Order: sequence, then structure tokens, then C-alpha cells
Amino acid sequence: MPKFAANLSFIFQEVGFLERFAAAATCGFKAVEYLSPYDHPPGQDRAQAERTYLANLRHAADRLAAEGVMLVIEPINTRDIPGYFLNTTTQAMSVIERVGHANLKLQLDLYHVQIMEGDLAHRVRALAGQYPHVQIAGNPGRHEPDIGEINYPFLFDLLDELGYSGWIGCEYRPKGETKTGLSWAKRYGIGG
Repeated sequence: MPKFAANLSFIFQEVGFLERFAAAATCGFKAVEYLSPYDHPPGQDRAQAERTYLANLRHAADRLAAEGVMLVIEPINTRDIPGYFLNTTTQAMSVIERVGHANLKLQLDLYHVQIMEGDLAHRVRALAGQYPHVQIAGNPGRHEPDIGEINYPFLFDLLDELGYSGWIGCEYRPKGETKTGLSWAKRYGIGG
């Protein structure tokens, strides 16, 4: 059965940030995630930015490996964040291969993958074992995952079939009140 994490940067917006942790727990979430508060603008020279990115990932992977910590990178679509450096799973897997550290993996955000690459079931299968964390949102609109073109129940079953046991981050913008919008998750024990 899939395990869901509430992304507090997106859902439970009707309460203050610190109150979102309790709101998520009340609805049955056992894990949370939220976006970094830091802004990292892309460099002007893409080749230099790539060299710096790879060097920084190598350094971070070395330091984190010593602590037993996994490092993930996330491709993000060019529509939501124009100019973002990493945009596709193909590009991310190339970076991971070039960095060459076992503790560097892919964060698989199915919303971004749908926009940039599509063919989600194929990618979920082909990349199995490379992603310790998955994120979801409906497309179009980045709302609840039962809105739009992505068949998430099918993908959740596929993830189960492939033995995925990591968290699935709910990184979407509720169309209304968060708890009401969790009707899609009741079959998975979420929604209170």
C-alpha cells in the first residue's frame, strides 16, 4: 500500500505553517515534507553551472555518505519554473551517473515528469530502484491527484508491484479546503 507524505508548502494552506504539521497528522499523514526556503537562481553560463552543480553534488554526496544520508535531485518542468537547471529524468540520470555516488538518487515527481516527458508507467518501471522518493499532483493545475489526466491509482498499484516502499509526497495545491480535497486518499487511510 502506498505511503503518503503531506507537502506542507502546498497543502493545508488554510492554516499557518507551524499548524500544518498537526493538521496533517490529524488527517492521517505519518510523514511531511516542505520546500527549502532558500532561493538558488541559475547561473548565466550553463556549462559553468553544470560543472559547479556536479562538483557540489560530489561534495555533498561524500559528506552525506559518511553520515548514511541519501541525497536526491529533482527534475522540475520548465513551465512552472523557467530556467531551472534540471528538467528531465534523462538529464537527472546522466548527472547521477557522472557524479558516481551510490547515495545520490532521483526524486521522482510524477507531475513534472508528465509535463516534460510523459509515458509515466514506462518511466516508473525503467527507473525503478533509482528513486527513493516520489511526489504527486494532478495535471493540469497542480491540484489534487484525482483531478486531470494522470491515473494515479494505476501508478500507485504499479509502484506497489515494483516493490516501492518509500514515501509519496503530496505536493499539490488544494482547490479548496485541504481535508475536503483528501477524498481521493480515503482508500489509502488518509483524510480523517
